[in-house]
Formats: sequence, structure tokens, C-alpha cells
Amino acid sequence: MAGVDRRRIEAAVTELLLAIGERPDREGLLSTPERVADAYAEFFGGLGHDPVDHLRETVPTELDTAGEAVIVRDISFRSVCEHHLLPFTGVAHVAYLPDAAVVGLGRFARVVDTLASRPQVQERLTEQIADAIDEGLAPLGVLVVLDASHQCMTTRGPRQTGSTTVTIASRGALSSGPLRSDVLALIGAGRSRDDD
Repeated sequence: MAGVDRRRIEAAVTELLLAIGERPDREGLLSTPERVADAYAEFFGGLGHDPVDHLRETVPTELDTAGEAVIVRDISFRSVCEHHLLPFTGVAHVAYLPDAAVVGLGRFARVVDTLASRPQVQERLTEQIADAIDEGLAPLGVLVVLDASHQCMTTRGPRQTGSTTVTIASRGALSSGPLRSDVLALIGAGRSRDDD
């Protein structure tokens, strides 16, 4: 995919400004169509990119570490809700049980960013992150938790400024049982420590 069509975005923003009763030629709005095009190029830069590409360079696990949980907490992300084209921001927590290979920890942030950088809903984003890790690493288990604040909830409609949404996706050995509970507790322990 070649990326966003900046000229079409600029024309659409100009039309939107006219539609709400503004004057696009007003001094404060002269560069707004260009700025929105720049922002959309960033917000939707994940379109056409395969998140699994970030997981291709792996390192073989040592026999005694295979199956032990690896948890990366508090991966910041931002996305745009496809229902209202308003941002939602939050943190992703990613856990997996390596089998034959591990990957650099920063790769998980890249996977999250690639998938978040497209029109999304949080539920699907959570599932897509879990699917990408499952496909890219073939681990024994995957667990992904997203905790996000949605501007469609905080700035319009019900205006619940303190509301967040939590979604969970899991695969394999982290789909149920005591290990899943342990991993969720470790993710939560990081959150409660930050709140102290």
C-alpha cells in the first residue's frame, strides 16, 4: 500500500470545515487540512504492513527457559476508533510462553504499534496482537491485555472522563487455568505498584 492520499485528505478536511460552518481560509485554519493529512499519515501508517514481520528475527531458547512466562507490561499505544474517528490511548500488556524461540522485547511494541496504526476497535486490536504473536513465534501460550481510554466515551456522548476499557485475548496454555491466573496477577501487580 502506498500510504494515505494527502491531497484527498486535505480536500475532505476543507469540505468538513465548510460543513460545520467554518471558513477554511481563516488565518487559524489555513494549514489545518495539511496538518490533519500529516496526522492521518501517522495514525494510519500501519495499514498495509504485516505485524508478523517484526517477529521474524528470533533467538533459540535455552532448554531450561522454554515455557517460562515472558511478560512485557505497559506498552503505550494510540489508535483511532473506526466508529467516530476519535483517538483511543492506553497500554498493552503482552505475555507469552516461549517454545523454540524468543524475540527482542522491543519487537512487541512494534507489533502493537503496527496494528494500532489503522482504524480499529479495541476488541479486534487485542485479538490481532495475540494472533500476530501466535503466528510469528508459535509459543506455547499468548495472553494480551489492553487497557484504554476512548475519546468517544470521554469527550462526547456520556463524557465519562475516568472510564477505561479492558480487553483480553489468549491462546494456547494461557487460555485458562492457574498459569493464566498467575500471569494476570503479575500484570495487575505492575499496575497496582504504579498507583502507590
